[in-house]
Amino acid sequence: MASLIDPFISFVSTHAWLAYLTLFLAALLEAVPIVGAVIPGSTIIFALSALVPGGELKLGWVLLAAIAGALLGDGSAFLLGYREKREILKAWPLSNYPRLVSQSEAFFNRWGTLAVFFARFVPPIRAFVPITAGALGMAPPMFYAVNIPAVLLWAPAHVLPGVLAVSALHRYGGFAPHEGIAKHYWILAVVVGALIVALASWVIRRRRGGGAIEPAVQSEHGKP
Repeated sequence: MASLIDPFISFVSTHAWLAYLTLFLAALLEAVPIVGAVIPGSTIIFALSALVPGGELKLGWVLLAAIAGALLGDGSAFLLGYREKREILKAWPLSNYPRLVSQSEAFFNRWGTLAVFFARFVPPIRAFVPITAGALGMAPPMFYAVNIPAVLLWAPAHVLPGVLAVSALHRYGGFAPHEGIAKHYWILAVVVGALIVALASWVIRRRRGGGAIEPAVQSEHGKP
């Protein structure tokens, strides 16, 4: 796969509009059931984000393309599941992947609304949870209330490592960095990291507090 990605990245690096379109499609396709399990979207996003320090791409547009693609992909999959209900999970092509569908249902039943958040960071389950959430009757406002913050954290978490890695090469490998740009990347990285650590700590406390999440999930979906 790397042998195919490398020349592609080299090509799009000279065509900024194509790079942004590729970022958008990579993020979108990662949310498509089955397709998202095989498309190396995260690898593509990481590789293209490495073009930011050199000036080929702009950080703001890279983040925007990734966020827009992920939101559209997750939202479309959720709405399809919400419209078709459980039948969509048994229809082709999902019927050919019963194990992944079963894992997605188990993941959603365990975490409830938080499954939509966590799944965004867990391949390949993230390609199945949005459609599963819709099929199991999660309310659209609740889905988007959880999905949007997840995507807003997921995009920097995938983009900034590539940016920081190349920025470090610029600084310590003899390349000339853009003035002041590395400092801003480090600030963004620290903020994103702090948010992720805070969220993980909160979830651990909730789980150790007696499984308070589970009853909330059951009542929301009408379970006894």
